[in-house]
Amino acid sequence: MSGTVTSTWVRLCALDDLFVERGRAALLGATQVALFRLADGTVRAVSNYDPYGDANVLSRGIVGTKMLADGSEVPTIASPLHKQAWDLRTGAVVETQGKDERPIPVYPVAVDEGQVLIKWKDA
Repeated sequence: MSGTVTSTWVRLCALDDLFVERGRAALLGATQVALFRLADGTVRAVSNYDPYGDANVLSRGIVGTKMLADGSEVPTIASPLHKQAWDLRTGAVVETQGKDERPIPVYPVAVDEGQVLIKWKDA
């Protein structure tokens, strides 16, 4: 056994199953993923786990944007629990609400023939 980790594209749902600026949760093995279809048509996938609230709730969060110091605007998800917010592209915290920084995992997503796919690691 080599211990090599490979990644494969896994179908999660149809694009039409996702509503604009609303989250959906998906279960991959024991991992919960939050999916978001943004107003610009892109789909983003992040961990559904809120590290501040210690709960799988980010798919029920508030989709928005945040203006960064450099003037750029990034798509965000704010926790429904304590309102911390993360950049949906990178998982970086953009609003800590006075707490320490706790980034979240992001996952590559593709849309092919109306199907949402996520790049998932196989052990």
